[in-house]
Amino acid sequence: MVTIKQVSERAGVSSATVSRVINNTDTVKEKTRKLVLNAMAELGYRHNTIAASLASNKTNTIGLVVPELHGSFFGAMMSGSEQVLRKANKHMFVVAGHSDDAMERQEIDALLSRRCDALILHVEAISNEYLIKLASQNVPLVVVNRYIEEISEQCTSLDNVRGGYMATRHLLDLGHTHIAYAAGALFKADGVHRLQGHKQALHDAGIEADDQLIEEGDFQAHSGEACIDRLLDRQQQFTAIACGNDEMATGAINALRRRGLRVPEDVSVIGYDNIDYASYLTPKLTTIDYPVREIGEMAARWILNQAYGDARQSLTHILTPELIVRGTTRAI
Repeated sequence: MVTIKQVSERAGVSSATVSRVINNTDTVKEKTRKLVLNAMAELGYRHNTIAASLASNKTNTIGLVVPELHGSFFGAMMSGSEQVLRKANKHMFVVAGHSDDAMERQEIDALLSRRCDALILHVEAISNEYLIKLASQNVPLVVVNRYIEEISEQCTSLDNVRGGYMATRHLLDLGHTHIAYAAGALFKADGVHRLQGHKQALHDAGIEADDQLIEEGDFQAHSGEACIDRLLDRQQQFTAIACGNDEMATGAINALRRRGLRVPEDVSVIGYDNIDYASYLTPKLTTIDYPVREIGEMAARWILNQAYGDARQSLTHILTPELIVRGTTRAI
């Protein structure tokens, strides 16, 4: 087996320099880096990560738990984390908890048993108490898209109450007073908080929230369609609808058109998240921007700071949503 010492002799540098090249530090001149890489290639050197982890007690791996592996929302978040970690020469294991308490616990245990140095957790079913206890066990972890007061410094999320408020405030500013709401799953914090913001905006405008204009979905497009169908089947009157996310808004638009209503001429529609395809719909979807990639990046920076002592990382715990006005809303 080729050793670091043999590589250093071939490249004409110290063993410490070879180690810096392997660890991808910024302190090695490019000319020297090329000498070392060429020597490694010529000798067929393979870095023994298992031996290195035993020596340093670090595996340079981070575990990420997300509800699902599909969809542009989680894809953007995972991509943001992976890019930051890769630049720091760290690796990421990704697993899905499927919003199920037992599965989320099982996946967390699996990642820890594989000696991940830290965890990024986008979990929806396990309790705050479980996460508080886990954080107390000296496991570096950051909770994504969820705020827990007792471990607030280990949480990074969006102000979803404010985002829900902004969505409905936009419709109110356009003159709409009969506003329906297609909520996301209300066992999830972001679904609850976005609906809370919607109701607060109505209250501030002197309008009492009407439960008959509120339907619950599950953040999937088909549930947005179902919400519209239930509202129209009950002959509810509304000129606008705010949706729990963009997928539900897409389903809502399909259902409105199927029922002979035009968007935005008959009904204005606003989504939430600003996922990639929102700007490719016809008309383009008015929505609330959720900087999901930025939150993924922020979670990774927290890990580099807390698990690896990289004090250069800038950290923000609560991000601010932004209204993106496009073509699915109009004044009445």
